[in-house]
Amino acid sequence: MIIDVRNLYKDYYSGELVVPVLKDVTFSVEEGEYLAIMGPSGSGKSTLMNILGLLDQPTAGEYLLAGEYTSGLSDKQLAAMRNEKIGFVFQRFHLLPSDTALQNVMLPLTYAGIPAKQRKQLAIEALEKVGLADRLDFKPNQLSGGQQQRVAIARAIVTNPTILFADEPTGSLDSENGEQIMELFQMLNEEGVTIVMITHEREIACRAKRLLYIHDGRISQTEGGAADE
Repeated sequence: MIIDVRNLYKDYYSGELVVPVLKDVTFSVEEGEYLAIMGPSGSGKSTLMNILGLLDQPTAGEYLLAGEYTSGLSDKQLAAMRNEKIGFVFQRFHLLPSDTALQNVMLPLTYAGIPAKQRKQLAIEALEKVGLADRLDFKPNQLSGGQQQRVAIARAIVTNPTILFADEPTGSLDSENGEQIMELFQMLNEEGVTIVMITHEREIACRAKRLLYIHDGRISQTEGGAADE
């Protein structure tokens, strides 16, 4: 399995007050799976995503990514694991406004130390995959919201990650652009990319092959998604 979460807890502290956010969370994700984690605002889903994406550490419990324990790793080791195994897609795109689509997608390859010529070719291929071969030199303010999200997805997949985390990926889009993004996720999953998506929208969550519900920091139930309907 690609993700193995065992008895995970996460607490935040406000002075002497302990605020429990995640409570005894246990689940796993198989390689190549498409999982949606669904829950209302304040349910703990974004906190869980941050831990799964190695952006935060749990208070207690174990998290194995691709069979490797993540607890006790240094910041440098966690960053190396993120760069090697993980791609992120966020609701707000997080594109650099002064850079072109091509430059934005090349950025993770720069951090990975890929030579310039190869960076450019890989970024072009990623943008072609998301249908933006004719927008390489466009800056974010010259692109629609849907096109900006596709650039963000190209940036997330350009390093060929083991797993793609998507946090409310259609939250800033209208229904038509949101549908195009969901079709793109479906295509990527069919190509073998493991996808874990956070959402509060039932219609979006049902596009995944499996749903995991989180409420008040606990996993309440799981069920099949689109594949079982």
